[in-house]
Amino acid sequence: MAHKSGFVNIIGNPNAGKSTLMNALVGEKLSIITSKAQTTRHRIMGIVNGEDFQIVYSDTPGILKPNYALQEQMMKFVHTALQDADIVLYVVELGEKNPPQEVIDKLQPGNIPMILVLNKIDLGDEETVKNQLDHWGGLFPKAHILPVSALHKFNLERVFDLIIENLPEFPAYYPKDELTDKNMRFFIQEIIREKILIHYKKEIPYSVEVVVEEYKEDGNLTRIRANIFTERDSQKIILIGNKGQAIKRVGTEARKDIEEFIDTKVYLELFVKVRKDWREKDNELKNFGYQ
Repeated sequence: MAHKSGFVNIIGNPNAGKSTLMNALVGEKLSIITSKAQTTRHRIMGIVNGEDFQIVYSDTPGILKPNYALQEQMMKFVHTALQDADIVLYVVELGEKNPPQEVIDKLQPGNIPMILVLNKIDLGDEETVKNQLDHWGGLFPKAHILPVSALHKFNLERVFDLIIENLPEFPAYYPKDELTDKNMRFFIQEIIREKILIHYKKEIPYSVEVVVEEYKEDGNLTRIRANIFTERDSQKIILIGNKGQAIKRVGTEARKDIEEFIDTKVYLELFVKVRKDWREKDNELKNFGYQ
């Protein structure tokens, strides 16, 4: 039997459930998940291997109109994902009706195999789901359209089957024992950022970037030192909190998740620093891995 391999790139609006779907399809938590928009900033690959196939999934930032340089870089990840996809997995949530024009222009002609996933169907009744399926079928008549609940892993077997059916014949792109293209430091940074997204409001989570400065395995203990960069002194004060309680909570919760992720005890140190207007500066964005 011929070997199949290809890039299955997941796109969609913010909060459509792309990261939840990616994690469910890969079987590992590679993308952080919160209820806030713009949780995903990078293009994150998750690799699923079989004897005669390799699926390289890509989670991408939610499609939006950029308001600053960081968001412009985030949208470049989406543009690249549209260009190099062997299959596009377009995720829409129940009730969503107006796809971005870029998606219509790129996918409506049917040049790229497309699986449109109507997600969160557990939140609606049968008639609502049917109407939505008809709506999206009218917009993208050449697409495979499936109702799913990524959260409850409903109908994901059918998604997988359609991917395998449409995957091109090609050798594996990556070694068969690889799970992702990202390193350990990246996932630790994302775990810390996830806690900040959960516990802080307004602009604070969107003004923050996390960098692991030290990762050292010391016997049965892993020592990690990470810097949390923000744009303003006032944001730094809020991040730290009264007598350091706020940042201590972030550190405690992040440490527990990191210990589960790497399966060893962790000593985690967090430091909050100011990098003024880093989201608008190309050199800062490059240093943070956005270019």
